[in-house]
Amino acid sequence: MAYLLIIDDDLAFRSSLSEMLADLGHHVLEACHVQAGLQYLRSEPVDLVITDLKLTGEDGLSFLRQAQAIRGVPCIMLTAYASGSNTIEAMRLGAFDHLTKPVSRQLLMETLQRALPERTGTLAASHAPPQEEESTERLIGNSECMRQVFKQIGLAAGTEASVLILGETGTGKEEVARALHRNSQRAHGPFVAVNCAAIPPDLMESELFGHIKGAFTGAVADRKGYLRQAEGGTLFLDEIGDMPPALQAKILRVLEAREFSPVGAQTVLSLDARIIAATHRDLPAAVRSGQFREDLWYRLQVMPISLPPLRERGEDLLMLAQHFLASEARGRAKRLTAEALKKLVQHDWPGNIRELRNTIARAVIMSHHEWVEAEHISFTPRPQASGLNGGSPPPGGTLAEALQQLEREMIMNALRESGDNRSEAARKLGLSRQQLYRKLDEHGLS
Repeated sequence: MAYLLIIDDDLAFRSSLSEMLADLGHHVLEACHVQAGLQYLRSEPVDLVITDLKLTGEDGLSFLRQAQAIRGVPCIMLTAYASGSNTIEAMRLGAFDHLTKPVSRQLLMETLQRALPERTGTLAASHAPPQEEESTERLIGNSECMRQVFKQIGLAAGTEASVLILGETGTGKEEVARALHRNSQRAHGPFVAVNCAAIPPDLMESELFGHIKGAFTGAVADRKGYLRQAEGGTLFLDEIGDMPPALQAKILRVLEAREFSPVGAQTVLSLDARIIAATHRDLPAAVRSGQFREDLWYRLQVMPISLPPLRERGEDLLMLAQHFLASEARGRAKRLTAEALKKLVQHDWPGNIRELRNTIARAVIMSHHEWVEAEHISFTPRPQASGLNGGSPPPGGTLAEALQQLEREMIMNALRESGDNRSEAARKLGLSRQQLYRKLDEHGLS
């Protein structure tokens, strides 16, 4: 049996939850506002707190802030109004978990089982400035996979740990990095974003570390690099998977020693910036192929955050579409018809959120009245490779291997485009069905 405290100003919900917890064998205390809950925390052997976010007067976040000055107990935050910002803030302030009402009995039991063994844990203290409610709403979503991302952001934001953000192109990796910065103790410092794929390799060291006058031909004055520009704040290394191997070793040194030298300088400068990295590449595969340092891979992923692709985010799609519609319409009344919504839902969004934003922007331009119709929704064709592997050398190096690889890719594309209808795929390829079946066996696709 554990002593559980419920703080909720909804008497019916509080009583129902209390009865459920009592049935599970726990002793339950009830409070209708924050101060009553804090008084119980001072006087009773409370093992765990369940508090609503929205309360009359002070809210659940206020309880978290004040509770840590009394004593640390696991706290589960409940809300019927889940958002990225309140989830991140709750986790940053030390909430054990953040659940959406209505809460199922099974989920609550599982959460209690995880939380109660940790009775000696403490609420994480944070001196970061309070954030505006709307500041993190650029991260939009109520799907379970995104709520897990918000929780990870909240847990990581109050630390100085390196964070590696993983996800397909267009999933919002920079927005996650900005949310980590906004909710950190470095929020008042600069946020410097660097796209490693956009800087020529021979300039990247100077861009990151800076240089002194005369360090190389053309260095006519001292230059402060990105590491110093981010002083007191956060340096975001986007597409770090594209960083040249030689520079990877130097970034590893910076992360481990927390110091660096500008190009051509003899002085060593201390690093006063948090480094967050991101990539859409498969870094384990890059490590195996020798394109990415294994030691840097392990050093970066102290706290990895994986962003789900849009096609896996379920109900978030329509929420994002409405958000972009309101943004692109710029005050004009614009609404999506049922057929337009259906067309959006049926698309697989290979370009993720970036593709959705551009699709909505294009639809707003094409629509000259209140309603955005299905005919206004058009998708950008996927880029076609100019040849095998986009024109890069064949993996096997021989003509026979290249032809085998090309044949396999053409068969897979034909099957994909025909919805796995083999008769239609054979027609596209100029083969009989029997020939296609033999090819499928040869390539292990049958």
